[in-house]
Amino acid sequence: MQTQLKVKLSLFMFIQYFIWSAWYMSLGTYLTTTLKFTGVQVGAAYGAFAIGSMISPFFVGLIADRYFSSEKMLAALGILGGVVLCLLPAITSFGSFYPMLIAYCALYTPTLALGNSLSLHHLQDAKNDFPRVKIFSAVGWIAGGGVLSLLKGEQSPIQYYLAGGASVLLGIMSLMLPHTPPKKTGKNVSLGDLLGLDALVLLRKPSFAIFIVCMFLICIPLYFYFALMGIYLTDLHWTYPVLKMTLAQVSDVIFLFLLPIMLRRLGYKKTIFIGIFAWALRYFFLGASANMMELQTVLIFAAIVVHGVCYDFLFIAGQLYVDDESNERIRGACQGLIAFILWGIGAFVGASLAGMVLSHYTVTTNDIAVHQWSKIWTVPALGAVAVMLVFLIFFREPEKKAAHTVAESASEPTTLP
Repeated sequence: MQTQLKVKLSLFMFIQYFIWSAWYMSLGTYLTTTLKFTGVQVGAAYGAFAIGSMISPFFVGLIADRYFSSEKMLAALGILGGVVLCLLPAITSFGSFYPMLIAYCALYTPTLALGNSLSLHHLQDAKNDFPRVKIFSAVGWIAGGGVLSLLKGEQSPIQYYLAGGASVLLGIMSLMLPHTPPKKTGKNVSLGDLLGLDALVLLRKPSFAIFIVCMFLICIPLYFYFALMGIYLTDLHWTYPVLKMTLAQVSDVIFLFLLPIMLRRLGYKKTIFIGIFAWALRYFFLGASANMMELQTVLIFAAIVVHGVCYDFLFIAGQLYVDDESNERIRGACQGLIAFILWGIGAFVGASLAGMVLSHYTVTTNDIAVHQWSKIWTVPALGAVAVMLVFLIFFREPEKKAAHTVAESASEPTTLP
């Protein structure tokens, strides 16, 4: 049953995503309205998370996997991250804020990989239990954004104190997780190991190569939502914008329950295709909302609540696909490579492009910035459609494995957030 373990892991996921939500959705709003940063600077700031994701494999591979147990590493990262977050409000210049934000992200992003790896390592029936545990990450995201909005902290430094306190709590709570010793004690770790280059052998499979390319490309339009949605709602003078954006995670909870059923009935290709289609639909909703004032609120809420399909059917399903396609020898390398591409390079390109598009379609008159939102949202909408067509045409459903093989595969560690 592992009830106690599932409760601990669920609480860990809750706090972990509470932290992320308490500052991430409101970052663009805080930077543009309070610190008066430019669109390009906002894109760069969101790219800090991507830089942290690119640093993470080196950190985990060189230190966590060789010298420290996962739970102790998580404790140290949580406490140090909390300290850095509490220092951010004192910084108001981009030249100082940006490197400090990168430093925090470099501390936070390894917790995603380590938390998932620890969970999948200890759960006996990971294919069914892991999505159930991950539901509490969505609940934590809702709680973090909800508390911040109720405190009216979207444009205030209070968000960093809230997230910082939760981060320290995460560090303390991590010591209660099951002992997970380092996996590579006494072993030499090469650059290839850190970047998951052993996984390149799977790129010989055309469908796996197409999957990697499409996941990288979809990360580019994906980050338009995360970087710009808060700014859009602030421009529209919405009250409690971050709280309303957390409705996305309500649908996340629902579709995490449905994901195992969808995978059994539809397979990977149809499930992931639906996820990519949902991203295109989200941006078309947002683009239309900028012009159709009578339906604006309905279209924006539709774009928000489709998130469960966008995220679960694409990234959680993709995580399980990679796990199924790899074998025991290269499984860790595969997850390391996919995490580096998606949440590192893909996120950096996407966030940077979002910032440039925001600046390009911004007109400043009498010191008042006016964003041309219909044009801004059209860019990621068309990008998602292009990725969807490539995936539909070229990706092939993998051959089904025996039930016991799939179960064994899902029980191994993975590093994809």
